Amino acid sequence: MTDPVEIKRGDGPIVLGLPHTGTYVPDDIAAKLNDRGRELADTDWHIHTLYDGLLDGVTTVRATFHRYVIDANRDPEGVSLYPGQNTTTLVPLTDFDGENIWDVAPTEDDIAYRAATFHAPYHQALAAELERVRAKHGVAILYDCHSIRSNIPFLFEGTLPDFNIGTNLGATCDPMIETLTSEICSQAQGYSAVLNGRFKGGWTTRHYGRPEINQHAIQMELAQSTYLTAEEAPWSYDESRAAKLRTHLTEILKTLADLAPALRGKS
Repeated sequence: MTDPVEIKRGDGPIVLGLPHTGTYVPDDIAAKLNDRGRELADTDWHIHTLYDGLLDGVTTVRATFHRYVIDANRDPEGVSLYPGQNTTTLVPLTDFDGENIWDVAPTEDDIAYRAATFHAPYHQALAAELERVRAKHGVAILYDCHSIRSNIPFLFEGTLPDFNIGTNLGATCDPMIETLTSEICSQAQGYSAVLNGRFKGGWTTRHYGRPEINQHAIQMELAQSTYLTAEEAPWSYDESRAAKLRTHLTEILKTLADLAPALRGKS
């Protein structure tokens, strides 16, 4: 079986979380998906490629399994991130368009097995890396990397902005992290941005964002139109669009890394 998590350790204060770029689905689970489910359309396509090499010394923690196996960015207890709004569950029963993805839906036992086999190892690794980084630097900043199609009527109205910054209304990080990231995104020519809009930060951001112990978290949900040729299969990476976007992502990460030492004494 493929290892559920890939870790690349760096010596800097930034940790990149990558919960949704994986496409691994064990054969026995793939056999239970329907044809629509096996398309894996709700992947955060190529996000690990987009962020690769942007910042020296960064640590990355990447889930290799697909979110249809189990969603690494959901509360393992199944509590909804957005009560009253359409969203997907710990083990999704539908895709982002609200369409069924299973021929044989997962049982409670299936979910418990997947939580122990996939979800838990990913978060054990992420927690360990944040602790290691925080012990070294006195501070750790988790930057959780995501992307999504810019038009999904089942989840939100209209067209999603290009940069969607989530801090759970400022609860998950020092205000300067939120402010500096927002400024870079809002000043990026040709892009739109929003802070704590439809996506306010998933379970990962909310769970690990603990400014009181100098552990900060911020989520970046990118519209896939910013770096894909088209938001549809075969989900091709657009080198030109990606190169333009990477300049702004680099500025964000370098700015946060430079800010980190100033945060150590604020808890």
